[in-house]
Amino acid sequence: MIKRTLYFGTPAYLKTKNEQLVIEKTDTGEVISTPVEDIGILILDHQQITITQSLLAKLLENNVALITCDHTHHPAGLLYCLDGHTLQTQKHQRQIEASMPLKKQLWQQTVIAKIKNQAALLRQQRVENQYLLKLCNQVKSGDPDNCEAKAAVYYWKNLFPDFLQFHRDRNGPPPNNLLNYGYAILRAWVARSLTASGLMPTLGIHHRNQYNAFCLADDIMEPYRPFVDAVVCHIVMMNGKFLEMTPSMKKQLLSIPAMDVKIENQKSPLMNAVQRTTASLAKCFEGTSRKIIYPSFC
Repeated sequence: MIKRTLYFGTPAYLKTKNEQLVIEKTDTGEVISTPVEDIGILILDHQQITITQSLLAKLLENNVALITCDHTHHPAGLLYCLDGHTLQTQKHQRQIEASMPLKKQLWQQTVIAKIKNQAALLRQQRVENQYLLKLCNQVKSGDPDNCEAKAAVYYWKNLFPDFLQFHRDRNGPPPNNLLNYGYAILRAWVARSLTASGLMPTLGIHHRNQYNAFCLADDIMEPYRPFVDAVVCHIVMMNGKFLEMTPSMKKQLLSIPAMDVKIENQKSPLMNAVQRTTASLAKCFEGTSRKIIYPSFC
């Protein structure tokens, strides 16, 4: 089932009744409702939004990822369900006990999938990608030669040619703001899918920052980042260097979970592909598989 991404950018009162999300718009008095079970991500982007505790509980019960935005309209926090699977304790234990060789092999697969998708996006943008394709064949277990970083240098240098010496920097100038927004949406969906698969988003296979509560989510979202980049490329093409966030840009970025990807030779919405990826990762931790299933460009 394709879940909906709901965005609230105006004053509203949000509550629940009869398994529905009830929206009361404060400026017009209009009342709208939608089934909670249909929601995947809910984004709160206004300082005058009120949400009830009963609705929060209902959203978490249905494994909805809730993103709150700060006064600059950028995602600042994520609330997600901590009890997303009936066999959660067992799956957590398998995840904790995963050996270092297994983690290194999983990270190797992740880096290769990411670089391949970066190469595909460069090809789509009519940029030479042979260097990235060669790097794919050089990635070893655990990526000790840091092929991921080598690929990133070439990738970012060539992805936005109209921005001289573009650097990917969270606090940098546009289009970094668009990338940040898209990645936050992607990260929320990956964290949601990990909990649904009975895994802890905190314990990564590569990322280990002690201050990061989403190390595993950051690992698994890596091959998905180029899909966000593709949307940002389209926005840049349509707007040039005028990239201060607009409602139209947000609408395009909010469509990321529903965009089509190719996974196991089948076309699928990105949100469903992420669920298949996290389910395959759980099988790797359980010892029934040695391969993470990742998507590629359609």
